[in-house]
Amino acid sequence: MGQPNTLLADNGYFSKDNIQACVKQKIEPLIALGREAHHLPLEQRLAPDAPEPETADPLVKMAWKLKTQKGRALYGKRKSTVEPVFGIIKQVLGFRQFSLRGLDAVAGEWKLVTLAFNLKRMQVLAAG
Repeated sequence: MGQPNTLLADNGYFSKDNIQACVKQKIEPLIALGREAHHLPLEQRLAPDAPEPETADPLVKMAWKLKTQKGRALYGKRKSTVEPVFGIIKQVLGFRQFSLRGLDAVAGEWKLVTLAFNLKRMQVLAAG
């Protein structure tokens, strides 16, 4: 599958340690810094990007990239790739909380949930 080159994550994963870990692995982090408005005014959406900051600080570069048109488009891909899966797991499969406790037990339970999702998805794709 190759090496990932960009990490798209919501603000729950934002930390300087996570940014540094991405940079160390040569992965460009695009982690939300906080809650953003969902619909920018038209003037902001069509405005040219600000010039790239002249700094080596990955946090500053990431914040700039998230405000560019390309960065917003990349981050927006989460809506069509990751988020629907969690919605299906919650709504269709009815999985809203873990029954077991402890990291190993929860990891095993999550593997079963994702296995069920993948089997359901494969069945739908094979039928179509």
